[in-house]
Parts: sequence; structure tokens; C-alpha cells
Amino acid sequence: MRTRAQESRAAIERLYITMRHLFMRGVYKPLGVSGESLISALHVLQPEIYGLVTENEKIELDGLLYVMERLPRGIEECRYIRLISREGYENADFEKLIPSKRRRNCYRVDRNQMFVEMTRGKSDIYDILTHLTFLYIEAEKIRNNSTDSKGRINLNWKMLGEIVEKDKLGEPYNHEAACSYLSHITGRTYDETHRAIEKFNISSNSNSLFSIVYHLGKLSIEEAMEQKDREISFSATLRERIGHHVYGEQWAQHIKGILEDNNLLHRPIHIISANLHSVLNTIYGHQLLGLNSFEEIEKIVSEISLDHKSKKQKQIREYALKNGFIEIPDVSGTNIGAQIFDTAKMEKNTIIPGISIPEEIKKKPVIVVMDYAFGEQAYECFDELLKPFESKKQMIPLDVVSASIMGKAGILQGNKGDLMIPTSHVFEGTADNYPFKNRLKGSDFEGYGLEVFEGPMITVLGTSLQNKDVLSYFMDSSWKAIGLEMEGAHYQKALQSASKIRRSIRKNVKVLYAYYASDNPLKTGSTLASGSLGMEGVKPTYLITYKILESIFTN
Repeated sequence: MRTRAQESRAAIERLYITMRHLFMRGVYKPLGVSGESLISALHVLQPEIYGLVTENEKIELDGLLYVMERLPRGIEECRYIRLISREGYENADFEKLIPSKRRRNCYRVDRNQMFVEMTRGKSDIYDILTHLTFLYIEAEKIRNNSTDSKGRINLNWKMLGEIVEKDKLGEPYNHEAACSYLSHITGRTYDETHRAIEKFNISSNSNSLFSIVYHLGKLSIEEAMEQKDREISFSATLRERIGHHVYGEQWAQHIKGILEDNNLLHRPIHIISANLHSVLNTIYGHQLLGLNSFEEIEKIVSEISLDHKSKKQKQIREYALKNGFIEIPDVSGTNIGAQIFDTAKMEKNTIIPGISIPEEIKKKPVIVVMDYAFGEQAYECFDELLKPFESKKQMIPLDVVSASIMGKAGILQGNKGDLMIPTSHVFEGTADNYPFKNRLKGSDFEGYGLEVFEGPMITVLGTSLQNKDVLSYFMDSSWKAIGLEMEGAHYQKALQSASKIRRSIRKNVKVLYAYYASDNPLKTGSTLASGSLGMEGVKPTYLITYKILESIFTN
């Protein structure tokens, strides 16, 4: 007899096989045979992030908000969703919609059609198809809660339609009555519904919960009663380009071209995958404001985080641009911004307190910071970045001294904000595993008031597909995993091939990995759907940044 963990892993595999098949086919109907296969697998899996997805009547409201913040505003109104490559729509007059929590360009072509740009690899496609499948499951519940056994529309649905119309026209309506109608249709209590309405109102990305529920249900009712099928399709250009590093190559060439323009290609290079604020604020906060300890840096960045219009942030940025900082906005479509730090142009001779910059110009390091990649995109971009730069038929190898990865991850033993120091990455669904010598140790982070865990980490195919059975298996079995994330194995695959097989970078490149916990998917109320880290994330983010800079500039 198979365990729940085995059934769940089989469901994950079935989901991805089905998604690949649908992608190659080019089009499918969410409630057709293939779409039902995805729905069935998601029901078996019961991912933590989608909470009540297997309930027959209750709508999963936190999961719905999580999904809507990662999809373009208004997608719930569109019968046809088309996934495209970068195909020129950015030059048309269509309004560009960019979800707040998952940056991708989206275009509302007309009342019924939404085009979504997929430039971040297969992980991006799997991610959006999983979210859409969840939406279609919830839409069917909404339809069932709004009609009787003979398909007749009930009063609550009619009243919700009137509320949505009044809201659209800016007319006043009874909010308590509206909440009552919505409560019936979502199968949730009045209090639960009221709290969810407020959460959606705060969200900058999504429409109101009234509008989302109404339009999801409307399309489902029209498909059931009028045979107006919903459809998801993939453009021919997207199917042709996926897996060929088209965007990663453009992205890496652009960065290396700027390094060449600034005569930095022959200097020691340290690559850091992180956010685009912590390295900037840590180095130049020290240089400009004379911050001489981690505690002083933490205090200033906490003030900056609380006040987004902070003068200090503006001062640091303006000072940085005059002292060796180069900003590289993304023009490739990867949605990965980058930064270059030329230590030769810095005013002080210390990069952080106590860590000196070499005096000899050719030994002065260059730091390249890249924003977070997404899943398999990490391999595509890192692999291209580590290749020699082609300039006027000349191949110029990069002197990459270190590669550091800082990321957010789900923790299995601790709490939000705690730290994970991996000793290896295990790629979910395969036998692939990547042990490595991590220059960061758990002992580096002791004494700062955060729990630190060391051990293997699982690189998952998608965070939205994890459930307690699979995660408990990884934690309690001989794998002894401490957390899960989506990029580690992909970064390590690129690093190992570049340093040990292709020899395009030095064999003894320093490797540094550290993650902070964005959630604990094994704890109820602590999944990604429960909300962001907020201020809790400031200390771990900056502590990891500080320790990376400390480690890469000391032997």
C-alpha cells in the first residue's frame, strides 16, 4: 500500500508530465479531458498553499489572494488565456499589466483575452498553469454554490451581480448585505468573508473579492449552460524558444558588455544572487554614513524599510552612483535586474567594517549582483553569465572568484526569519543531488538571535505544489532536509559545469549559499499564503548579506 507521500510525489510527476504534453500540443480546455487530469492531480496532492482546494463547497480565500497577486489584474474576467514569448506586444498600445508578486508582462487584448509573457523558462509555465488550475477548481465551487440542482441561479448570485455592477459604476451599496451574499457563495462564515474582503482591498494588484468571485463564477456558469468553453493556449514562438536560453543569453551578454565598457572584465569578479537593495545599502551605508558594525547597519536599514520615502535611501543611492555603483535595468525579458560595484572607485578602503579593499588596482574586486531568478531560469542565466565574453571574435574568460546565493526558502524545522545553510541540494523528482563545500557555516551566524539550521535542501519544481506528506518525508527520512526552495540545484549545476567541466571559470571558485525562511509550510498559518515577512525579513536579509561580503573578501 502506497503512503500519502508516495501518492503525492506521483501526483506531482503526473502534473508535470501533463503540463509538458499540453505545452507541446499548444492548446487545451481547463475542463476538458486534459484539464481534468490537472485538476485530479491537484486534488490528490492537496498543496498546503491552496488550503481548502479539496472542499466541495468552501472557497480557499487566502490561497485565492496568493494566486491573484501573482496573476494579472482582471484575468478572472478572461475566457481565453494565451501564454506567449516576447513577441512585440511591448511595442503595441496595449496596457501592460505586471503582477506585484511575480513580475511578468501581461496584456489585456480585449474583453475576453489575456496574453501573458513567459520569459523565465519552464518553471514559470508550470507555476502559472498550477495557479490557473486552482482558479478553475474554485470557479466550479462558486458555480455550484450559486445554482440549484437544475442549474437555476439563486438569489445570492443575482444580488452579487448587482453589487459588482454598482461597485464598477462607483455607486453606493450596503457592504454588510454584500458580504452576506458573498459569504453564501464562498461557503465561508461572515467573519471569514469580511476579513478576506479587507485583505483583497489592501492588495494593490487584484480587483475586489466581489468582482473576482463574480467573474470566476460567471465564466463557469456560461461554460456549463451556454457551452462557452474557457481555453488556455501557447504561442508557436513560445514553444519554439523555451529551453534555448534565448533570454538568458541576451541578459548575460548585456552585463558582460557593460563590464567590458568599464574595463572591468580582467579584474576579480564576485557574483551574488540576491535582492537589489541589501548589498547596495550595506556597502554604501558603511562608506557614506560611517556605519561600523552590523548592528548599526541593521538600525539604518530598518528605518529605511519603515519609511519608503526615506532621505537616507536617496542619499545612499546618489552617493553610490558617484562612487563605483552601476545599475543595469533588465532589457532582455528575464525580469532580472543587475548591479555592478567597482571597488576601485569607492571612497573608503574598507568595503564593510574591518574588511579592506586591496590597494593594487588590478586586484580590486568587482561585485556583480543579480536579482532573484525563478526556478530553472537560474540555470539558464547563471550558465550564460559564467561563459567567456565574446568580443570582436575574441573570447575573454571571466575571473570569477566567488559565487554567492542568498534566497528565501521554506523552512521545515524552524520559523519565519530563521536561517538555513545548505550542505547540498537535492532536486525533487529526480536522483540528482549536488553536494558542495559551502564557505558559509552555521557558526558564522551565531549570537545574532536567529535560529540556524545546516543540512541538505530540496530544490522543488514549484513551491505551490508542496504538501505536508512530501515535506515530512524529506525532513524525517534519511534525507534530513532542512528546507525547500526552487533555484539551488540549478545554480549549482551551472557552477559545477563551468568550473569542473567547461573550465570557463577557476576550478576552486568559492561557493556561498544561505537562505532565510519566508514560511514554514508544515505549520498551519505559516505558509506563503499567510502573507509576507515584512520587517521580520530585514535582519536575516542583511545579516546574510553582511556575512557574504565578510567571507568573500577574507581567505
